[in-house]
Amino acid sequence: MSDAPVSPAIHFSDYYKVDPASLVTYGAFDISLLSDLPLFIDPFLLFNSPKAEYQELHKSIIKYLLFLRDKSLAGSVHQGLLKSWYHFKEVKQNWLGFTVLGNDGHALGPDFANSLNKNLGRLFEDQEQGTGQPITEGRHLEKVSLIKEGVGRDGISDFTTNLIKKHLLEYTQKFARDHLAAADRQVFAVKKVWFNYETESWVPESFELPKLGDDFVLLTPIDMLTRDDTWISRKDLIAQFSQIPEAITDSELRAQVNNYFEGQLKTSNPKKGPTQKERTTAAAQTIDRFPQILDYYIALKELDRDAATSISSERVAETDHVFVERLKLLLADMVQHSQLVGEPVSSYDEALKRVRAFKNYIENQDGYKLVNPGDRDPYTEKEIQLLFGLAMVGTSFDFNREPNNGRGPVDGKISKGAYDKSLIEFKLGSNTQLKRNLQNQVEIYAKANETKKAVKVIVNFTAAHTQRVSAILKELGLDGKEDVIVIDARSDNKPTGSKA
Repeated sequence: MSDAPVSPAIHFSDYYKVDPASLVTYGAFDISLLSDLPLFIDPFLLFNSPKAEYQELHKSIIKYLLFLRDKSLAGSVHQGLLKSWYHFKEVKQNWLGFTVLGNDGHALGPDFANSLNKNLGRLFEDQEQGTGQPITEGRHLEKVSLIKEGVGRDGISDFTTNLIKKHLLEYTQKFARDHLAAADRQVFAVKKVWFNYETESWVPESFELPKLGDDFVLLTPIDMLTRDDTWISRKDLIAQFSQIPEAITDSELRAQVNNYFEGQLKTSNPKKGPTQKERTTAAAQTIDRFPQILDYYIALKELDRDAATSISSERVAETDHVFVERLKLLLADMVQHSQLVGEPVSSYDEALKRVRAFKNYIENQDGYKLVNPGDRDPYTEKEIQLLFGLAMVGTSFDFNREPNNGRGPVDGKISKGAYDKSLIEFKLGSNTQLKRNLQNQVEIYAKANETKKAVKVIVNFTAAHTQRVSAILKELGLDGKEDVIVIDARSDNKPTGSKA
């Protein structure tokens, strides 16, 4: 019998006792059933896929948007139809997104609906080059995120997921029937599965799916997924703006765009020239003035389509490595080590114990390789929070991520009953607001949550971060305090013979 520690069953394969290789063969991502993972469905991957079924899915998305556009232009979308046609609940059962310790995200409500309805005419306006040929090869839902700032990857991905939900349900049903025990499956009635263009209404349908409590679980094909952002996005548009004018075949339009951009490019320091922020502002103003730019940008992204697939594949593989493979090792290690043995007396004791075990893993069991891998950027604060939240599995205390009680969200609250509560706040040593945060933030949160117990956790990735944090803690009189825990996640000061 192996003496290797066993990690808690939080992933799909572990929970339903299926071979992870069967998921790989099927092409599905091995999701966590404790917390969303930071992945999103990118509609461009459907558009660019060599699979005919994916291309048909993309065509079905565009068909629905054209239906909405025609209704919008005809002025026949009253409030009731707006809610029926545009409002969707987040498909939380796929466990993808950025909800930490759970899968309850935000629904596609009035803001998204009104923005899409208002911009549908511009969204599918067929622009042409000087040759009379269309600028873009296809139509893309992501264009709404270019027109309307604030419609980001979450909205685009959630809308796409809802419009291809029937495919995902059938995809999951087949795997469940082939690989899951009968006791782990149940028939669920699912709302808004497919759209009937004759009755102009969404139709429910029933499917046999993996059972998780009173709800079901959805699997998602890996080759639909990306991380960080969709291939076509407002952020990327602004970042790539300097390349777009050269792609404009209409010489008159190109000259107008360049001239307008230079006219908007104002600087507060003529000697140093425009800052990046000033260039970004001028680019946004130019895009708003010449919306044709959006199609030329999309055309550039279409030309570079192969990169969309390869980059997404790399990012998803990285997510699998970090949040599936390495996370299982982390959880197994934390369960095995003595820091987690014994029942804590209070929520504060539990917070300290869990954070200290997390610190021990990062510093002494090669966990730093997980959060500071060297060949990729170190984790962000949100990713550190997500990882720690998953590491809270097995606690007998309640742990809620980012409870917002009127003063803004805090990273986590550990509690048992109404009166025993403790807060946890994570920050990176590189955070420019660290000093101010240590002075004010957790104390404000503690007051809002009616508790005076809070643990502050600071993660350092470099020697410079370590020195800076040490100086701040000494200045504030926090050096050596048990409720301020510094985690050394540097990769340049660890012994070469570490054990993990």
